[in-house]
Amino acid sequence: MLSIALMGYAGFAALCLAMEKHFKELLKRPPSAARLRALRLGGWAFLLVSLVLAVQVRGWAHGLVEWIAVLMAGVTLWVFVLPYQPRVLLALAALSAVLGPLLAMLGG
Repeated sequence: MLSIALMGYAGFAALCLAMEKHFKELLKRPPSAARLRALRLGGWAFLLVSLVLAVQVRGWAHGLVEWIAVLMAGVTLWVFVLPYQPRVLLALAALSAVLGPLLAMLGG
């Protein structure tokens, strides 16, 4: 379930960065339209893959509920930490984007 949570967090982080306001605030430069599209596509891809993994591991009934729970936990973390420690969230998102798929491939 950890890999599902990490990929879900990375997906929401990418969707957050796909908004021009957050991109400028966090990365201190204006985004290109192509970069925003890539972040949006990547964010939705991470969320979709995490959903597929959750359903594959636990079935539709439990997998969907657990997936929504870990997504809510990740989003809650993002919302409450963003005003205070945005760089920590970016580092955690980058780490999640790498470790999530790696753990999924290793069977975690």
